[in-house]
Amino acid sequence: MPNAIRFAQTGDPSVLRYESVGVPAPGPTEVLIRHEAVGVNYIDTYHRSGIYPIVLPSGLGMEGAGVVEAVGEHVESIKPGERVAYAGGTIGAYCERRVIAADRLVHLPDGISFDVAAAAMLKGMTVEYLIQRAYPVKSGQTVLFHAAAGGVGLIACQWLKSLGVRVIGTVGSSDKAALAKSHGCTETILYREEDFVKRVRELTGGQGVPVVFDSVGKDTIAGSLDCLATRGTLVSFGNASGKPDPFDLNVLSVKGSLFVTRPTLFHYTAKREELLQSANALFAMLKFGTVKIEITERFALKDAANAHRKLEARNTTGSVILKP
Repeated sequence: MPNAIRFAQTGDPSVLRYESVGVPAPGPTEVLIRHEAVGVNYIDTYHRSGIYPIVLPSGLGMEGAGVVEAVGEHVESIKPGERVAYAGGTIGAYCERRVIAADRLVHLPDGISFDVAAAAMLKGMTVEYLIQRAYPVKSGQTVLFHAAAGGVGLIACQWLKSLGVRVIGTVGSSDKAALAKSHGCTETILYREEDFVKRVRELTGGQGVPVVFDSVGKDTIAGSLDCLATRGTLVSFGNASGKPDPFDLNVLSVKGSLFVTRPTLFHYTAKREELLQSANALFAMLKFGTVKIEITERFALKDAANAHRKLEARNTTGSVILKP
């Protein structure tokens, strides 16, 4: 039988178990996929720890790439032997084989490897909706992007640079600063050593930025609001440092009639046409070399717990994947 990562209770990475599991035949609108690579994302740690509650026992993981082995009787758009990838749908990507709804899969273009797809789908489509739909960034603007050396951050820096956007990125070390700059980040701020709010104001002539993209959460939300220009927008899309504390909505008016949104990829790719538009935009960036994916860690599937430990210690840069 194929193997998978499962867990029956929330907690630290030690709750993850590598087990043999049965995989059913695909239903009428489903596909059986054999994974070649699986993406590791911060949202996986939220599901495992209970920050985002899910029904247990459960699998884990939202993103993967592989080969179709069988399709349901009503599936016409996908055929056995084809290369596919996905991000979203039912949780359970940390496995060797799985059944998944056909409408969540996209064909993987020639020239894009399984590893790159697994590392890029969720993060890359996240960047697409953040900068093109949650807040459509325009050429000539300056933005603040927290965790600029992370998996999402490195993709965002490259994509934004291609649009003519000046990126100010926060990072945790000089090595991460160099990495972010090599991927298109214009200015970096070492948040452990510098007051990032003061530095952003200095870099913008006291004006602040029109938008802040914040995946860090608790440690940065208050400062992110202080970095915004009048009528600026805070796009909060993660909780790497913990869930942000509640705040008085009147703060938004006092600080300049600010806007706050808390979007998720799944609401921006809920419709099939939205999913395809987002994936195709990402694939175009990858195929033309505008965005290059930095895969810095590869773990065997059975070592998923170690991948989580390293991710949560914030000792990773770029993308982390699992190899079944």
